[in-house]
Amino acid sequence: MPVRHRVRFTTAALCGLLLALPAAWAQAPQLPPPDSVLLDKLGYMESFPPAPDKLVDNSNRTRYPQMTWSLQHVRELLPTRNIRRGPAPVVVLPRREKNLDDWAFADDKGGRTTVAEWQRNTYTDALIVLHRGRVVYERYRNMKPETPHLLFSITKSFTGLLAAQLAHEGRIDPNARVTQYVPELAGSAWDDMSVRQVMDMTGAVRYREVYTDPTTEVFPYLFSSGMLPAPATYTGPKDIYSFLKTLKKEGEHGDAFVYRTVHSEVLGWIVSRVTGQHFTDLLSERIWQKLGAEEDASVMVDAVGTPLQGSGMSATLRDLARFGEMLRRGGEFNGQRILARDVIEDTARGGDRDKFAKAPGQQARAGYSYRNQWWALHNADGAWEAAGVHNQFIHINPKAEMVVVKLSSHPIAAAAATMPLNLKAWAALAQAVQH
Repeated sequence: MPVRHRVRFTTAALCGLLLALPAAWAQAPQLPPPDSVLLDKLGYMESFPPAPDKLVDNSNRTRYPQMTWSLQHVRELLPTRNIRRGPAPVVVLPRREKNLDDWAFADDKGGRTTVAEWQRNTYTDALIVLHRGRVVYERYRNMKPETPHLLFSITKSFTGLLAAQLAHEGRIDPNARVTQYVPELAGSAWDDMSVRQVMDMTGAVRYREVYTDPTTEVFPYLFSSGMLPAPATYTGPKDIYSFLKTLKKEGEHGDAFVYRTVHSEVLGWIVSRVTGQHFTDLLSERIWQKLGAEEDASVMVDAVGTPLQGSGMSATLRDLARFGEMLRRGGEFNGQRILARDVIEDTARGGDRDKFAKAPGQQARAGYSYRNQWWALHNADGAWEAAGVHNQFIHINPKAEMVVVKLSSHPIAAAAATMPLNLKAWAALAQAVQH
């Protein structure tokens, strides 16, 4: 009789700092039926006051299924800062809708599935598909159009594009040492690291994310960022930047890609130092207001207001679709040049595939590369994407002229659990929109 694995939803489930966890996490555990964890059935936080068994707060927000509610209500649980949409009119997305619910494709187990079944079985909260800038498909299984959703590591991709744009403008030199911009990191892992190595995550830093080992560096990161309340015995750094200064070099810079959230926090520090602006203000001014967004976005902040630029942003589905469409158009949207075409093309081409191939724990992304905090698939369609744990995606397919945004609350954080099926779904959607 096969052993059933009981899912333990710990710190890792909320923080989403890894896109690939150890192999044991990728094994198929016993998951709850997807329809049993829809918010309208769970009934969290609906009465006044909430019933004790329906309360979500800092004591249980990382557990499943309470996490399903937490991902859409970050601002009610943790400190955040607003990313303002501004006074400009909303840019209405044109529509040419198709019902793709029953569009069938081969699944990752030798059978057949449909677009609707794929969404259900990957615990999708909302999905939107654009073709040539028009909305062809939009579904909300477990959230509302106006609801912001935590994006986890998609946040990194916003940080990476801002840095790449500033490099294009000559305000950041990718070949310069990090300490040219942030001298406070002298003596740390970033002392002799280049900015480019930060942008592409090829810098060598001792930062272990082992959630079963409280001596690994992920725990002071979580405590210093405020993602988790620090225990009474904790005497370490109280903010992100103080924590970054404690990390040391391990290995050789530029040798291999290694996914580390702390690189995104350093890159965000560089961006803010160069511009003299908070991430939220810069993103609002440079991107969000120009997109004609429907809603404000937000980002989590630590005790001194430092934004969590590796995993803390929340936004709505349609606003992310506008952002993705701007990228598909090479940086232009709403009659404006928002990002340089060279920045978009450089990012979409991807990074060094040989260095990526050396990456530990990236078997689910064999053949990929990483550039400017974005993932390049290197498939026949030239697809590239931003991704976050628990199944968050902005997927851009240039050949099919398609953008897909998927927001989810999958019980398993790791990408390996769903990546084979998602890859087949992207290909099926590309066929469907061109059919």
